[in-house]
Amino acid sequence: MPKKTRKKSTQKHSKKKQNISKSKLINIFLLIFLFAFIATATSYFIMKNESSNKSVTNNILTSKPDPQVQKKIEQLKEFQKKKLDGYFDITDSPKDAFEEYTEEYNKDYIEKTENKITPPSQKKKEEIKKETAKTVVKKEEKQTTKNEQKKESLASADNKATYKYDKNTKAKIIIMIDDVSTQRQKREILKLGYKVNLSILPPTKGHPNSAKIAQDLPFYLIHLPLQASSRFKGAEVGTLQITDSYEKIEKRVKQLRAWYPKALYTNNHTGSVFTQDYESMDKLFRALKKYNFIFVDSRTTAKSQAKIMAQKYNMPYIVRNTFMDNKKDFNYIQNQLKKAIKIAKKNGYAIAIGHPYAITMKVLRESKHLLKGLEPIYVSELPYLK
Repeated sequence: MPKKTRKKSTQKHSKKKQNISKSKLINIFLLIFLFAFIATATSYFIMKNESSNKSVTNNILTSKPDPQVQKKIEQLKEFQKKKLDGYFDITDSPKDAFEEYTEEYNKDYIEKTENKITPPSQKKKEEIKKETAKTVVKKEEKQTTKNEQKKESLASADNKATYKYDKNTKAKIIIMIDDVSTQRQKREILKLGYKVNLSILPPTKGHPNSAKIAQDLPFYLIHLPLQASSRFKGAEVGTLQITDSYEKIEKRVKQLRAWYPKALYTNNHTGSVFTQDYESMDKLFRALKKYNFIFVDSRTTAKSQAKIMAQKYNMPYIVRNTFMDNKKDFNYIQNQLKKAIKIAKKNGYAIAIGHPYAITMKVLRESKHLLKGLEPIYVSELPYLK
């Protein structure tokens, strides 16, 4: 092939190659442009949507709430206030949900050896003499249950004063946990590994299963809510008042018997107003006697009429010595427990009341060494009841 023809062919091929490269570059550029356009458009719509959402949110916040929505919000608030402990088994609750924290509540109680009883000032001497002379009220039921037979065999209030501690035997310590209402609280107490008295609140909407948790327990008390001072704002549903008739009190006690068929003992939840009222306590003890319950005095007031009523109705008089957890502090609670131990070693027994707080459980777990030489017992095993 001649040189001129070969040169023309090479130039033509080179030109064609350049045209193909330019085409590829244009295609790449168009693809980049297309991607950039799509990205820009997408960003624009996203930003526009966010702006729209903010505008709607601002409108909702500034506009008057819909009554239906507001109702739902209030229902949720009510749920949070009343139901959390029941649904989520919270161990600790606000302070006021438990006790009224009276002056007497903060004092240790050690009963004097003499068994004097000062009757209410408003009663005439003749009436008091007549009332205190009654040792047994007229039976309101002819049938006697097995529990009733057991109860009748227990020592009366008078026998407590004559009890003498035999120091050759182990001193007894009763650790009582009030306000138990959930399965988790029950589990934490039972894990302590020694006898602890659970005092269980009656069922309410706030803790509907509190009676069920008692079914398999070897021993428990019913924590009966009684009227507190006006300063206390956390009253339980069904709290007995000093204005209640005997019929209403008797109906309440009858319901407790139905809920807790195996229970024999009950102690008061709050009750500084109720337990110092002679007439109210007389109605209560009359009903307790009828349905075979024994009252344990949490002693939230120094004016408690429990001892007088125990004598009048020929029932044992049982009263707490210390409250352990007025303050949620490890050292304070442990020192209160030490006080109870000291009382027990002197008198032969002591009753220390606490609550299902996490810190109280921690103290009781880590203070087992303090109980060495003592015997943790149930209320029913008090030495002067045998």
